[in-house]
Amino acid sequence: MKKETKHILSLKDISDREILEIVNKGAQYAKGHVELGTQLKGKVIGIYFAKTSTRTRTSFSSAALRLGANIISYGPDDLQLNTGESIEDTLQVLSQMLDGFVIRTSETYKPLINFKDQSNMALINAMTFDEHPTQALADLTTIKLHFGDIAGINLIYFGEGNNTAIALALAFSKFENVTIHFFTPSNYGLNKEVLSYAQNEAQKRNSQIHEFHDLASLPSNTDIIYTTRWQTTGTVKQDLNWRKEFKPFMVTEKLLSKYPNAIFMHDLPAHRNEEVEASVIDGNRSIVFEQAENKFHSAKAVLDWCFN
Repeated sequence: MKKETKHILSLKDISDREILEIVNKGAQYAKGHVELGTQLKGKVIGIYFAKTSTRTRTSFSSAALRLGANIISYGPDDLQLNTGESIEDTLQVLSQMLDGFVIRTSETYKPLINFKDQSNMALINAMTFDEHPTQALADLTTIKLHFGDIAGINLIYFGEGNNTAIALALAFSKFENVTIHFFTPSNYGLNKEVLSYAQNEAQKRNSQIHEFHDLASLPSNTDIIYTTRWQTTGTVKQDLNWRKEFKPFMVTEKLLSKYPNAIFMHDLPAHRNEEVEASVIDGNRSIVFEQAENKFHSAKAVLDWCFN
């Protein structure tokens, strides 16, 4: 009997139990507790990135190979999407030839939803304009490894309400007793519909998700300070003076000193002395390269979960 093939398009579609399952498996892979080579044996995985990527593309390509799969890697000019073929037609064809497809585009993930009911090809959103679910899963894996648990964690996020921030809100809303404070520039906040959804999910679990557009409401303590670069891949700021709005949300040594027990996280790539001072990201409380490595272990867990 053919096993069910699962997809990761949005964290809205994945239950708290399933997220924890992926995170725990990622932690096991990170600790070297899982033997590699057979999980995806005989599978063929397509890796398509329409936008640049260092960590995500490498992590999924290497993870698939180490789990025993063969991969076909596509760049932005390799598929007929580049000449106007629809994503729907492309996926229909590829689903007859591939076992899995890891995709990054600058579009919304909504066209991918039409293919979540098919079981021929697992579909993995490796970042779209509106969500970066695999980044959040890797971040949760890092937090699990560092703190031992995710429940009860406090996190402060500084910067744009981009696809990484959205994924963090959705991911943390599935855990109990967590608190996230998002501090975003007034014209660059989280999508209101997604934020409302995440807040409602969080309330069910005695968790809290807040968003503020100035630093007057900084909490007195936190476990994690998190930021992302201010110019998200594939986006352009319409306001020529946008940097002025973002400047107060820079993570500085002075800000970090308010939270002597907090660690620093960043999804990379980083622009030192823009969204974060160099002394912070290169300091002894930064775990950004551990976080980057865990994208690889989390990618193994994601692929494993999709097929097994």
